[in-house]
Amino acid sequence: MADPAIATVLEDDGQVALRFVRRLAHRPEKVWRALTESEHLRAWFPADIVGERAAGAKLELPFWPDHVEAYGIPTPVLDGEIVVWDPPRTFEWLWTTDRLRFELMPDGEGTTLTFTVWLGEGGADDAKKAAGYHVCLDQLTELLDTGTVATPLVEKSTDDWEPAYQAVLGG
Repeated sequence: MADPAIATVLEDDGQVALRFVRRLAHRPEKVWRALTESEHLRAWFPADIVGERAAGAKLELPFWPDHVEAYGIPTPVLDGEIVVWDPPRTFEWLWTTDRLRFELMPDGEGTTLTFTVWLGEGGADDAKKAAGYHVCLDQLTELLDTGTVATPLVEKSTDDWEPAYQAVLGG
């Protein structure tokens, strides 16, 4: 079961980060597969993760074709790198200017997912990015709970969450 509360804003040495904590009714191994395997990523994340799964490995992050088309993404494949690969506990990686860290902790019959994303020094589009990550986590929860998502991610709006993130980010 997801906690839809907005993320906590963290500031560390000039870096802005958001920490999302979700209680999921699924074992860490199932959550890990949803976080790392292409067949699951498509339902909740705007890009695939292509490359060796190991700390230090370089990644290619191709946006799904429907996202490229819908948003007119000028660079459909971005670079990344895995920072921490510790299945099924920690997956941390770089995606252009963002650093994403997924931590899984067994919690009874489920898992507590702590997702922290560092957004760099902060910027005008941070509230939109934060709302986007929020929606992605909602999609992830729906995928885990039902095996599918009712509405494709590309059709989801961040409009409902952006004002809340503008308020907490000071924008």
